[in-house]
Amino acid sequence: MRVRERLRYWFDGTMDRGTPALIGWLGLASVGLITLAATLVVLLTDEDTEAHGGWPGVAWMSLLRTLDPGTMGGDTGRPVFLGLMLCVTLGGIFIVSALIGVLTTGLNRRIEQLRKGRSRLIEHGHTIVLGWSEQVFTVVEELVEANQSERRSCVVVLADHDKVDMEDQIRARVPDTGRTRVICRSGNPLHRADLELVSPGTSKSIMVLPPPGPDADTMVIKTLLVLDNRPWHGDRPHVVAAVQDSDNLAAARLAAGDYGLVIDADDIAVRLIVQSHRQAGLSTVCNELLSFYGNELYIRHEPALVGLTYGEILNRYELGVPAGLHTADGRVLVNPPMDTEIGADDDVIVLAEDDLLIKLARTAPAVHGAALAALPGNPRTADRTLLIGWNSRVTRIIELLDSFAEPGSVLDLACARRPDDVLGADRAHLVVGHKHCEPTSRRSLEALDPGAYQHILVLSDETTDPEQADNRTLVTLLHLRDIEEKLGDPYSIVTEMNDDSNREVAQVTKADDFIVSSKLISLMLTQLTENRHLHDVMLDLFDPAGSEIYLKPAARYVMPGAEADFATVVEAARRRGETAIGYRLGRDRDTPPSYGVRLNPPRTEPLRLGGEDHVVVLAEQE
Repeated sequence: MRVRERLRYWFDGTMDRGTPALIGWLGLASVGLITLAATLVVLLTDEDTEAHGGWPGVAWMSLLRTLDPGTMGGDTGRPVFLGLMLCVTLGGIFIVSALIGVLTTGLNRRIEQLRKGRSRLIEHGHTIVLGWSEQVFTVVEELVEANQSERRSCVVVLADHDKVDMEDQIRARVPDTGRTRVICRSGNPLHRADLELVSPGTSKSIMVLPPPGPDADTMVIKTLLVLDNRPWHGDRPHVVAAVQDSDNLAAARLAAGDYGLVIDADDIAVRLIVQSHRQAGLSTVCNELLSFYGNELYIRHEPALVGLTYGEILNRYELGVPAGLHTADGRVLVNPPMDTEIGADDDVIVLAEDDLLIKLARTAPAVHGAALAALPGNPRTADRTLLIGWNSRVTRIIELLDSFAEPGSVLDLACARRPDDVLGADRAHLVVGHKHCEPTSRRSLEALDPGAYQHILVLSDETTDPEQADNRTLVTLLHLRDIEEKLGDPYSIVTEMNDDSNREVAQVTKADDFIVSSKLISLMLTQLTENRHLHDVMLDLFDPAGSEIYLKPAARYVMPGAEADFATVVEAARRRGETAIGYRLGRDRDTPPSYGVRLNPPRTEPLRLGGEDHVVVLAEQE
């Protein structure tokens, strides 16, 4: 009995090995059946054995009848021989049926495993995206555009979602991936075994996307820790990530280690909101600067420009616009002083459509001197701003507004709850007040007297679903624009949106600018995955301490309606210590996708700018 139990245990163990073990047992059963039948025929039927070639011939006949029951239809011989062949055929029917069932089950299991995306990736030089959120579609689309010139590129998404579902969603949102293969793997980026599915050791770069939910930063930090503690062999890929809460920035950078770049999404969003409320169109400019569609920033070494000053090289490019310098000691200077000399080891930061489309001019283009204007900038005065809505960024917005505002400026918070903790704080320049408001109520908005303000900010509601929050924002914008048209006293409106697709719908409100911070952060992360050296350039652009992006009235640079070109605009900006990188046409401010913004235009193409147009410049002050 004990031997029997051991044999049974051994048999059960072989069966646990899956489909190959089952196929093996069925093969042994077939061999046993054929051997037994051939032996019995030899022992019991001499004439039939001789007629069919002896034992080998009978074994071959038995094999054919095992595989194909119809073969026995032509059998002739004595009853014993026919009976044995019938037994072989019946046994074959059982074995073949079982084999088909085993193969079908094994194949279905294998297909299910492939569907789950659990096979290990064998790639080199690919880009890995860890995590899943709405941002993944922007990231994939941008990476596809960035890799258009590559013969072979690969983007891999690893997330704790169904592989087929991820692929279907990406295919629906990004239908044309060109030469870039987009591969999805199902797994948790926090588990090292799952992380190895996407071959991080052979990748070019890794992006950690913040997942939706209140614990987004915690998940990002833990993922960065897993990556930093992974044993690496050879060159390590650089890692980029973003945190939503500025308080978590230091911890995230510590977790990322020396090879990681972590950006503060909340801080960048606040800066965009504050800077945009005084200069409409800023987010559109940032979208193009950070996107791979249109113009991008490149860092180029130009030996032919060594010894010249920054001001002298501004019109030395036939294709491309200088935006700053990257010095030999690693400093980034956006719009440096015009007399800054370019050293032998310095690089030039250039705005261009592609690095292959950067070209120096043989001679500097002629400037239309008669079109140059020398109007001084308008002195900044105290203004009144109305902020409608409330979210976690309000406190930061107030702090940054206070540092920009002129003394005596007013900021009124229009929201349902009175924020006593904010109202009681001391401010250097800003007077902060509160007015009760229900943002979607027309009567409540009219009671705010919006005509008494120069600027209106509409913030997105974080307490509800992002799509629902955008719907509520749209209603608020429609009310504000209708009130403004009846008052005949225009004010600028800048608003937050959660989904960029809702921006086109909201264009009917004719708001001056829309801040889709999640998209801008996705664009910035994508740029950094392709070129980590742009990190310092971007930080400088969004740092109020240095030069920033401004949209200034074109009349400060060229005479309204005068015949000129962009080279003339560049020269006019240079005389003011500024770098011109493009312009915005007021008549196209509501026309997607560029909304009137044109960066890096042809230098010598005829250009007439009017009173509603603006020049996009890099400057230290408004």
